[in-house]
Amino acid sequence: MAFKTSVSKTTLPNGIRVLSESVPYVDSVSVGVWVDVGSRDESGRTRGVSHFIEHMLFKGTERRTARQIADEMDSIGGHLNAFTDKETTWYYAKVLAEHLPTAVDILADMLLHSKLDREELEREKNVVLEEIKRHEDTPDDLVHDVFAQTLWQGHPLGNSVIGTEDAVKAFTQQSVREHLRGFYTPDNMAVSAAGNLDHGSLVDLVEQRFGELSGSHVPDDPTPVTSTGDSRLTTKPIEQVHFCIGTRGFSQYDSDKYVLAVLDAMLGGGMSSRLFQEIRENRGLAYAIGSYSASYREGGMFTVYAGTSMDNMDTTVALIRQEFEAVKTNKVDEEELLRAKNQIRGALVLGMESMSNRMSRMANSELYFGRIIPVQEIIDSVMRVTADDVVRVANELLVAGQIAFAAVGPFKEAGARTSVTVQEL
Repeated sequence: MAFKTSVSKTTLPNGIRVLSESVPYVDSVSVGVWVDVGSRDESGRTRGVSHFIEHMLFKGTERRTARQIADEMDSIGGHLNAFTDKETTWYYAKVLAEHLPTAVDILADMLLHSKLDREELEREKNVVLEEIKRHEDTPDDLVHDVFAQTLWQGHPLGNSVIGTEDAVKAFTQQSVREHLRGFYTPDNMAVSAAGNLDHGSLVDLVEQRFGELSGSHVPDDPTPVTSTGDSRLTTKPIEQVHFCIGTRGFSQYDSDKYVLAVLDAMLGGGMSSRLFQEIRENRGLAYAIGSYSASYREGGMFTVYAGTSMDNMDTTVALIRQEFEAVKTNKVDEEELLRAKNQIRGALVLGMESMSNRMSRMANSELYFGRIIPVQEIIDSVMRVTADDVVRVANELLVAGQIAFAAVGPFKEAGARTSVTVQEL
C-alpha cells in the first residue's frame, strides 16, 4: 500500500523546525510544538519540573490570563492541551483550518511569554501535589511507574514524569525559569501540523510568532541503560493486585524494535493474543491483561500488565512464564505471525485518519531521527519480520534472572515475595 503525502520541512534561521502534512480533504488542522525534554532530563530536586512547566504555561501570559487562553480557544471551537513524557513535552491544538493563525499565536504566547507568576506557581504546586496523590490512589497507573523504577534502577529513564512530592514543593520561579532557558531553545523544538493547510503559510506564521526565540541547548551525553531482574511490591489497601512483568527492550535506533512490536502483538497486543486468550478467556483469571513495548534513545522496555485477585496472582504469573517459554522454544505459527503484523499495520493505517496522529508521528520522527519517516517504511519493516526473528528476540530478551517484577496490592508487608519468584521467570 502506498501513501501519497505532501510532507514538508523547513528550518527557520533560529533553528526551529517546521513540519507539515497537507491533507486537503479535511476541514481541520492539528498543530503542536514539541520540545525535546522530559523526565529523563531531570534529577534530584528537579524531578517533575518538565511536567510542572507544562502546567505553568497554561497559567497566563503577558497578553492573556489563564481564563482568556481557555475562552479564546473555546470561542473558535478548538481544543488545546499538552503532555509530558520521558523524553518529550508537547503543546498542541486542534482547530478548524481557518483558525490556524489563532492556534499558532496562542501556542507561541504560552511558550514564549508566560508570566510564571509566583502566586500562580504556588497554587499550581498544590494542584500537582493533588495529582500525585491521585496517581498514588490509581494502582493500575502507579504500577507502571513502579515497574520502570524497578527495571531501570538509578537510570533517568526510570524517573516518574509527575515527579515527587518533595521535589514539587521545592520548585521556585528561578528553578522553573532555569529549566526553560536550558531546554526551550529553538534548536531543541519543532512545530508540527497536519490537516488542511499550506506549508508556506505555516512557515510564515511560525516565523512571525517564534522567530524571536534564541539560544541553544547543550545535550547531555547518553547514559548507558542497565536493566535489572529485581522485584518490588508496594502495599495498598485495595481489592486487586496490579502487576507488571517485563524486561529490557530496544532503543529507537535498533531495528529489532520492529521484531519486538510483533512479539508484543502476539503475546498481549489484542483480544486474539496468547495472554488474553489463555488468562482471560480460557481461565477467567483477570479482566485486564495485555502487554506493551516502549522505545527511547538509550533503551526500551517490554512489559506485561495484569490486574487480578491475590488468590489468582501466582497462577497468572506462572501462566505468563509459560507463554514466555513457549514463544522461546516453539516455532511461531505463520498464521499467528501474519495476524500480529496485520494488527500493527492496521493500527498504523487507521491512525492516518487522525490529523493529531499525523502531527505527532512527524514530530517524534523528526526529534529522534532528524527526518520524517514515511508510514510505508515502518509498515515494510514490520512486514519483513520473520518467525525466526521473533524466536531470536524472545530468547534474547526473556532471559531467566533478567526479568523484573513490580506489583501494587494488599500485601501484608512491602517487600514480600510471591511463591512464583522473578528468578523463575
